Amino acid sequence: MTRCGFVAIVGRPNVGKSTLMNRILGQKISITSRRPQTTRHQVTGIKTVGEAQTIYVDTPGIHIQTRDRNKAINRFMNQAATQALRDVSAVVFLIDRTRWTEEDEVVLQRLEHLQAPVILAVNKVDRLQDKASLLPWLESIEARREFAAIVPISAKHGTNVPELEAELTRHLPESVHYFPEEQITDKSQRFLAAELVREKVMRQLGDEIPYQMTVEIEEFRDEGRIIHISALMLVERQGQKKILIGENGERIKSIGREARLDMERALDAKVMLNLWVKVKRGWSDDERALKSLGYDLD
Repeated sequence: MTRCGFVAIVGRPNVGKSTLMNRILGQKISITSRRPQTTRHQVTGIKTVGEAQTIYVDTPGIHIQTRDRNKAINRFMNQAATQALRDVSAVVFLIDRTRWTEEDEVVLQRLEHLQAPVILAVNKVDRLQDKASLLPWLESIEARREFAAIVPISAKHGTNVPELEAELTRHLPESVHYFPEEQITDKSQRFLAAELVREKVMRQLGDEIPYQMTVEIEEFRDEGRIIHISALMLVERQGQKKILIGENGERIKSIGREARLDMERALDAKVMLNLWVKVKRGWSDDERALKSLGYDLD
């Protein structure tokens, strides 16, 4: 008897959703950084173990749209996260230890009328100073909603992640597998390449260029043992372009070097990477521009 189903991983920004999915899959599919809202798209990771195939959907952090976070791209990310809840077999609601924020409450409200079982995963328990405080705090959260299970985990170190996976497998329906056993994502190599460049920018320049930057792959040419990639980094202001390039081009060289090494590991091939920077004013608040750049829920 084979089982197969979708599992959405949801939570507020910067709570560890992408780290959790990468840990489950055993390799990087979703990019990570210390900056909130690093994930912008639904990213699908597929894990097949024996008769069970679990299709994980990593989602953008659900966030409150404040005055400075009310652009078209913010609306897109919230819609992408909410859309991922449709037709899932289970949901992982990820929170951070005993921290409960207004945005956690917003996520909980989105789950209010959901029919699928919700598993509460409490992340970063390895960093909890007072372990005895966890139980009474969890009881207060459980009073807000009945969860199918509560699993304390460390996505970074893998603590209790196999137990979380086992709990999710219990909720998968009987079904044929949707993907071949060896497939681990439905995203293209072009998408992964663009995300890896964006990750390096977020990690190196998260304070200077937090969210007004995106990456578009202009060329992806596979010649067997060598893959030629040209990536265009779009920013909104001329000053951001100067920051990205850096003095004597040192910053863009550093971003390219780190991205290329990750690409070679992910694609298992030698990569020739060229990076360019272009100013495209207002792209993050222009729905037509977003669609042309791949931010499209359809």
